[in-house]
Amino acid sequence: MSATELNWFKSSYSSSGSGDCVEVALSWRKSSHSSGGSGDCVEMAACPGTIHLRDSKMARGPQLAVSPRTWASFVTYAANS
Repeated sequence: MSATELNWFKSSYSSSGSGDCVEVALSWRKSSHSSGGSGDCVEMAACPGTIHLRDSKMARGPQLAVSPRTWASFVTYAANS
């Protein structure tokens, strides 16, 4: 994956000026259960301590962040439903 395919954003711990700045990148993956068209698409990005989820139609919109443990519990529940 190239750096241009990553979703870069400024860390909330960075200063608001042009000096001390840290950028973080998330590598988003589309769910295999999402439709093939531009309709129902769920994407996730895994980090060591957080799983990020979003609606791909609203890539800059709201995101949900959960712990890996919570995500694992959800996946187990969904698989058994």
